Amino acid sequence: MGQGFFVTGTDTGVGKTLVACALLRAFAGAGKSAVGMKPVAAGREGTGWADAEALASAGTVRPPSRIANPYAFEPAIAPHIAAQLAGIEIDIEMIGRAYEELSRLAEVVVVEGAGGFLVPLNERQTGADLAIRLGLPVVLVVGMRLGCLNHALLTRRQIEACGLRCAGWVANCFLPDMPCLDGNIRALEQRLACPLLGVVPFRRDPVPAGIAPFLSLGLLVEAAA
Repeated sequence: MGQGFFVTGTDTGVGKTLVACALLRAFAGAGKSAVGMKPVAAGREGTGWADAEALASAGTVRPPSRIANPYAFEPAIAPHIAAQLAGIEIDIEMIGRAYEELSRLAEVVVVEGAGGFLVPLNERQTGADLAIRLGLPVVLVVGMRLGCLNHALLTRRQIEACGLRCAGWVANCFLPDMPCLDGNIRALEQRLACPLLGVVPFRRDPVPAGIAPFLSLGLLVEAAA
């Protein structure tokens, strides 16, 4: 069975896919076989689901979509609502079995959650329940913008409350001119009680290969051990 990480974020649109793909690229660059998983994708763009396709392209192993992306919905809305409109219910146990299949195909599996950590997946369970079922160390992506301190600290507290290990966090500077950026990063370093895995600088058109050098895999593996 391979090693795995669960990538979550302080909100939707904060760079989870970018960081997850960069991690896959970084592991591949370190000589590891790596595969990405997007258990639930909502919002179809062009001819496919962009996040799931990006993860598939970033890894060294390209598995069947039935296990890499078990649930894919057309509308870009909350997963549980998208599932209701499709007449199905998202089954966390099925996702867990798909993950176990993936973990036999590569040394590292990077799982990207949907939206924020507590986004509902069905009438009873959230993204946190999925993370608990998988039992993986969590990587928290913080979108550096006004309000990120509260969002990051609340998410970190919830990760701990779930009994999961936070392997580290990534500061994604996705705005060109956030005021007091360094001060906000320092505040989170002092309070999140997990390693800062990297600061991703602002890029107008970021690509995973260009972001991977800013991530410290040594810290990630050490924190997850």
